[in-house]
Amino acid sequence: MTPDTEDETIPLPEDFGQRFERQFRPACQLYVVSPPAIVLADFVEAAKAAFDGGPVAAFQLRLKDVSDDDILRACEALRPVCEAADVAFLLNDRADLAFKAGADGVHLGQSDGSMADARLLLGPNKTIGRTCHDSRHLAMEAGEQGADYVAFGAFYDTTTKPSHYRPSPAILSWWTTLSQIPVVAIGGIFPDNAAPLVAAGADFIAVVRAVWDHQDGPGAGVASFGPVLKMPRD
Repeated sequence: MTPDTEDETIPLPEDFGQRFERQFRPACQLYVVSPPAIVLADFVEAAKAAFDGGPVAAFQLRLKDVSDDDILRACEALRPVCEAADVAFLLNDRADLAFKAGADGVHLGQSDGSMADARLLLGPNKTIGRTCHDSRHLAMEAGEQGADYVAFGAFYDTTTKPSHYRPSPAILSWWTTLSQIPVVAIGGIFPDNAAPLVAAGADFIAVVRAVWDHQDGPGAGVASFGPVLKMPRD
């Protein structure tokens, strides 16, 4: 066990962020992730409605158990929707398809290849994010490897991508105390449970069901996060 992974066994105090002077960071923003399965024509209209509901910083296309051709067709249909709304268009898992699709970047899980290979393929101006679960060590590693953002989660129970990882909001305070690299909170986030994550320092909160399954439609789902995103940080 290396020193940095050994340190990870020491729990972070819940008031970690209040112990240090926090540098200025912009207000928390919304990062919308697609459901794992979509009907493309319908989803294009749903995406337009979502982006009409309020500010969205980024959209990640995350499709599972579909062919590469289907993913590229979805990119071709959805990238212009994102461009028109000034929303960054990211693809999940596949740097090669992100390159082919002309995406603004890629989100890589821990098993989705190296940061170096993705950077070499996509170039210096594309966004590369890295899943770090509940690991301070993985986040530090991603930062050293040139990640444009790190993502922690799942913070809450989720059916979209079930996960046994349950980081404390304190990990967000820890990260924003030591790094200027943006941090994304993900996993079961809704307007009624997002406040602790925003207060702890999340730069982005990634949401799925809270938008696409909202009873009044995806635009209302986006709009429902407006008040919590304006909350002050600790």
